[in-house]
Parts: sequence; structure tokens; C-alpha cells
Amino acid sequence: MRLCVAGVLGILGLSSVASAQPATTDARGYVAVVAQSAVGDVTSQSFGLEGGWYRTPNLAIFVELGAVRDTAPATIGPAAQLIAGHLARNQSAPVSYSVKQPVGFISGGVRYERGGQRKIRPYVLGAVGVARVTRDVTFALGGKDVTGALATYGVVLGTDLAGSTSNPMVTFGGGAAWKPRGAWVFDAGYRFSRIIIDTASTSLSRIGLGIGYTF
Repeated sequence: MRLCVAGVLGILGLSSVASAQPATTDARGYVAVVAQSAVGDVTSQSFGLEGGWYRTPNLAIFVELGAVRDTAPATIGPAAQLIAGHLARNQSAPVSYSVKQPVGFISGGVRYERGGQRKIRPYVLGAVGVARVTRDVTFALGGKDVTGALATYGVVLGTDLAGSTSNPMVTFGGGAAWKPRGAWVFDAGYRFSRIIIDTASTSLSRIGLGIGYTF
């Protein structure tokens, strides 16, 4: 986490020097594809699509649509292990299980850039949205998936191990956008999100790169 934040701060610092070179166009909007490393209770990957419209040369309204492969909290593994232990005591076949918690989200907010008509423009942003959290826990006996038939073994999964919920999400972040020439733009940034799940919450950090097109 500290390395991620330090990297973004470094980008912001360097951009203040590099922004002395003028850009070639004044964008009204942008779309970008983003790939990120996601760090929470586990380390995973995140992919998304971002688009925005500049209300002023420095202020954009944007929408982000994305997915994180896994955000499984520390509590989900021990809960699944209890089920696996029950199955092992009552079945002769080897028991195995896998635990994932993918998240899909959509959010919208504001992005403030500085640097005027420069090739490198540092920015900060804030957004609110909705995250769809799915508990993807599977169990197998002798290598055969029996998740859908657990009731026959006297097991019913609770909401901590199965199902999906829609939850509020708040995001803050920053980074720098580099526009070397033409309409293409490259983005290096950091996002910190807080997902409110029931009475608890999950923190998620994403750092990565994006490539986009301005218009």
C-alpha cells in the first residue's frame, strides 16, 4: 500500500516538471480502458472502462465501470473450512473448496486536473457508486463439484458464503494523464475505495495504467 501511494506521489511530482511542454489539442471528453492491480484482503486484478466530459478545461464529470476478480475477506476462508470439515467427517471422498469474492461496480464523480494545456496533467478525483459483491464459494468431493447439491449432505450455505448483494461504494484517488501527441492519452493512477457491506466495510486499493482517446 505504501509503495502504491509513494509511486503516485512520485508521478505527481514529476508531472509538475514535465508539464512545461504544451499539448496539441484541447479535449472536450475522453474514454479509457484501465488495467489495475487490486489490493484488499487479497491481491487480485481489476479491469474497467472510464469516460468523462470536461465541464471546464480543468474539471471533468466521469463514469467508471469495472470489475475486480477477487476481494475475499479474511473471514470467508475459515467459514468455508468449517463446511469442508463437516463434509470430510461424513464422506469418504477427498474434500476440497475454493473461495472467491468478485466485485462489479459502477460509479460516477468529478475529476480535477491541473497543468493547463500541458502534455502531463496531474489530477485528483472523487466518486460514489454501487458495487455488486458476489460470494463465489465452491465445494468438491473427489474432484466433483457438489456446491449445488450440498443440501443432500445436510449443508445449507449462509449469506456469508453464497449470494450477491449491491452495496454503496465511495472512491478517492489521483494520478497523472500523459498526452504525448494527437488524441491518445496514457493514465497512471491510484484509487482507494470503501465498500459498505451490511454493518461492515471492505477497503480496496487499485493502482494501474490506462490508455484512452480524447475528443
